[in-house]
Amino acid sequence: MRFVLAIVAFVVAAVMIVAGIAQRTVFAPPSQVTAAATVPVDTRYVVIDSAVLNAHPGQQTLSISGSKNAKTQMVAYGRTADVKAWLADQKYATIAYRAGDTAVTVKTVTPKSGQTGSTGQTGTASTATPAPTATPTPAPTGTTPAQTATPGPDPAGSDLWLDEFDGQDAQVTKMNVPSGVSVIVAGDGTTPAPDKIVLTWPVDTSTPWAFPLIIGGLVLLVIGIALYLWGLYTHRRARGPRRKSGPKMPKLPKAPKYKPTASIEATPRGRRSTRRTRVMAPAILAGVLALAGTGAGAAFADTPTPTPTPTPTSTTSAPNSNSNSPAPAVTAPQLERIIKRISVAAANADAKNDTALAKLRFAGPALQLRDANYTIRLKKADQPALPAIPAGPLELSLPQATDSWPRTVTAVVKMPNDSTGKAQAPLALALVQQTPRDNYMVEYAIALEPNVKVPNLAPASIGAAVVPPDSKLLKVQPDQVAAAYGDILLNGDKSKWYSSFDLTDDKLVAQVGASWKQQEQARLAQQFGQTSTLTFSGRVGAGPVISMATNDSGAIVWVNPEEVQLHRVTEAGAQVIAGATTAALSGVAQSNTGIESVYGYQLAFYVPPAGSNEKVRLLGFAQGLVSAREVQ
Repeated sequence: MRFVLAIVAFVVAAVMIVAGIAQRTVFAPPSQVTAAATVPVDTRYVVIDSAVLNAHPGQQTLSISGSKNAKTQMVAYGRTADVKAWLADQKYATIAYRAGDTAVTVKTVTPKSGQTGSTGQTGTASTATPAPTATPTPAPTGTTPAQTATPGPDPAGSDLWLDEFDGQDAQVTKMNVPSGVSVIVAGDGTTPAPDKIVLTWPVDTSTPWAFPLIIGGLVLLVIGIALYLWGLYTHRRARGPRRKSGPKMPKLPKAPKYKPTASIEATPRGRRSTRRTRVMAPAILAGVLALAGTGAGAAFADTPTPTPTPTPTSTTSAPNSNSNSPAPAVTAPQLERIIKRISVAAANADAKNDTALAKLRFAGPALQLRDANYTIRLKKADQPALPAIPAGPLELSLPQATDSWPRTVTAVVKMPNDSTGKAQAPLALALVQQTPRDNYMVEYAIALEPNVKVPNLAPASIGAAVVPPDSKLLKVQPDQVAAAYGDILLNGDKSKWYSSFDLTDDKLVAQVGASWKQQEQARLAQQFGQTSTLTFSGRVGAGPVISMATNDSGAIVWVNPEEVQLHRVTEAGAQVIAGATTAALSGVAQSNTGIESVYGYQLAFYVPPAGSNEKVRLLGFAQGLVSAREVQ
């Protein structure tokens, strides 16, 4: 019997081990699923929707090849709506993939007649044409020679992409693209995009039963060997030599049985005694069980029984998962990359005092101040440069929640310590993207006031709304803030807006407010008498009014007031001597008539909601000479 059991154990162990090894080798599933497509060779842009990328679970791997110039190829991904907005007037190819039959379809999409993109280009009349077969074959292009000759926009370096890979880095890209995000594959807009697209998804190749089968088979093998050795041992013992026994020993006589007398017997005899014994045995057993049960019950009673508590299911969804809520204009990593690009562009422009380079990333009041600074520094070597734009880190970001253009983003960047090791105030930036193909431009760049109290803002993952400039829901309309504050700088406590602003810790009023202006006029009169006059006037600059809502129904408002200083000659033969900075910018060192200097202000305010007891307060500012000229 032991040999039979050993043979059975050997057979079962062999089957289990072979089955376990086969699961990891012969019957192992493929490690990945691949879908390949070939697009027309003259296609400049290829779009892969998130539905295709998420056709299988797991991380997606995108491989591209076939580009005529590998240095210009790029792969980027962004929100599907943003990708389509960027491609508004451009012809592109899309890839469709059905996971059930693994069929890849290429479809060419061209803009409708008269459709104009963000750059003003107009597309030709055409309709989307799918590929005639379900295999990766080139789709009809419908491209005319004139279209091929016209260069398209270059998608590389666009601030619209959530992430981007260029050149050799675009050959193989691993990503986890969520729903609502698409991938764009392109060249530089002039050269075609890579025409071979391969998508790969990982497959779960885990074999949970392989290891238990192999281990179980080895255990049975050991048991079979032990049974075999045991059976062999007992079999050999059974076949050993037998010796004959000698004569049997006589049996010993039996001792007489002991019979107790009636006087000594105390135990009752008969049926009643037997019945009593039989009854007592269950009673004793029941008593023992009862005591045991009581002890066990007491033991369990002393130990509190844990009551199952339902675990709340997480209901936190992705930000702006509601289709009715627009997503924030940028994500945090996207904004960090944009700030780094702005920092590099600003450093290049500042090093060369080149306004053309500054225009790549600056606009409005920020560009105006930098342009004037460059002009002054070219003629006045000791003129300090404007603060550099650091590459990070970000201390605060507030993107606009919108799906249209223009888009606005505000950010606060930490400034490094100065040359003496002293901490500098953070730099606040207001960025605006006018169209999908435009990059974010710095409209305002200001230093925050010391110990500034920033109002409660919406999280960056949700974004904030833009308040209309003429909104009456604020204590002061956004489009009136510049004029109101400029009036305070001119007239001080005599201004009608004086009581609406909190000027307790306002450093700008202390520097260039009404008191300072009166001191300058008195100094000039004492030094030169009545030969000239110095007058001040305010006006609103050309910078846009930017208003971002806060959580308390207030707003952060960015404005651009300007102040005009007119130093005019009032006595014949007198001259006005321009300062070194004014002379460098105007090109006039002295004048027999007068010199006009314009100072630009970049200001950020917190404006409370209408009806609030709070006052408008200055959050930060930047100011400087922006223009100067001789007047007649």
